[in-house]
Amino acid sequence: MVKPKNKATTKSRTRKLGAAVAAMVSVAGMLLAAAPATAAAYPTTDFYVWDSKGSYYSGTVTWYNRSVGITGTFNTVGCRRVYGEAWANTRRLDWGNSALWCNHLRTQSIPLDANVAGGATTVVVGMADENAVTYLDYVTCYRGDSVCEWGVAGAVRAEQDN
Repeated sequence: MVKPKNKATTKSRTRKLGAAVAAMVSVAGMLLAAAPATAAAYPTTDFYVWDSKGSYYSGTVTWYNRSVGITGTFNTVGCRRVYGEAWANTRRLDWGNSALWCNHLRTQSIPLDANVAGGATTVVVGMADENAVTYLDYVTCYRGDSVCEWGVAGAVRAEQDN
């Protein structure tokens, strides 16, 4: 039987290799465990608003715990702006709008606060003319639905104005 000349070196190499393998397994385990928690943790709803001239805003509402993210493709024919409103039942929590864009295609985001328990229950997404006076199209989005509804937003806006 042949014995290694330096037992301490052999044990040291084995320990170092074992420690390196254990560290790699530990890091891989942490990365794999964290991935599902951050990916697709929040519900989304798809929306589409448009006008008769060909402008449109198409994208997704993301329902966070105490905020809402509206993000989509905004294509303008003429000058248009888009807006969003976050609601908790009949109480408006926040609203926001884009800058005025003329004959332009871009990604447009509208972040909204919904700082109440449970977050927003409803989001209105719409498009307005260059003066933000005439609303050209709008939809109402409900938490839990996969697609927003057309025609309901007019009733929400009429209640707000009264």
